[in-house]
Amino acid sequence: MNRIELEEQARRIRCDIVEMLACAGSGHPGGSLSAADIMTALYFGGVLKHDPADPKDPARDRFILSKGHAAPVLYATLANAGYFDRSELSTLRKLGSRLQGHPDCLKLPGVEVSTGSLGQGLSIAAGLALGLQDDPAAPTVFTLLGDGELQEGQVWEAAMFAAHRKLSNLVAIVDNNQLQIDGCIDDVCSPNSIADKFLAFGWKVIEVDGHDMDALLLALNSAKACDDAPVCVLAHTVKGKGVSFMEGQAGWHGKAPNKEQLAVALADLGKKEA
Repeated sequence: MNRIELEEQARRIRCDIVEMLACAGSGHPGGSLSAADIMTALYFGGVLKHDPADPKDPARDRFILSKGHAAPVLYATLANAGYFDRSELSTLRKLGSRLQGHPDCLKLPGVEVSTGSLGQGLSIAAGLALGLQDDPAAPTVFTLLGDGELQEGQVWEAAMFAAHRKLSNLVAIVDNNQLQIDGCIDDVCSPNSIADKFLAFGWKVIEVDGHDMDALLLALNSAKACDDAPVCVLAHTVKGKGVSFMEGQAGWHGKAPNKEQLAVALADLGKKEA
């Protein structure tokens, strides 16, 4: 896909996110919307080596959604990529659905690891990267963390381990939207400077506008090409990106839009409600 096509794909993913959350009546829109461009670049921009027809291909790159509450953006991405039918998105959080509130790797193709307990994704990713380090297919392990999630101590244990082991096949992407459920990350328990911390732990850091598709592709491909250290892609984003009343609002961390709000959201995103 070219840049225009990728931006259109990200728009469709955002529409799917707000529609499925409105249908479910619960979920996490803010951090799902902020990560839509990142996920689009990974899955549709040629960065992530993956095959929806063969989700367990040993040569595939691995993606772990460490901030598992942002499952809607993962589900929308996987559905649009062809891992399962898009009609299933309407079953989010419903009894018996494969699309649970947090990803379940035993139920849904394309989900590498069940996540939800914050802080654990980077540890899992580091272990996977270590195991794949000498694989001839040279898979890369990507994991997406929230910036508030960096307040978890386990993240930094994993960062130390990854640098010590020189896991150059590991890329941590931080969705740096500056907000978490209780407000601004700097007010709750500041993890800043995020770049300086990863650098101090022995990582390489690439900072990028998380909504600039060309810049994202360059940053992610550069991180994947690194051959001597793990890389943190620090993506500066806007919580609730694309929906006027959600942008920059911590209150939309974990709240679903009602019918009227859905109509406004879809209009903001350039789609009329069906």
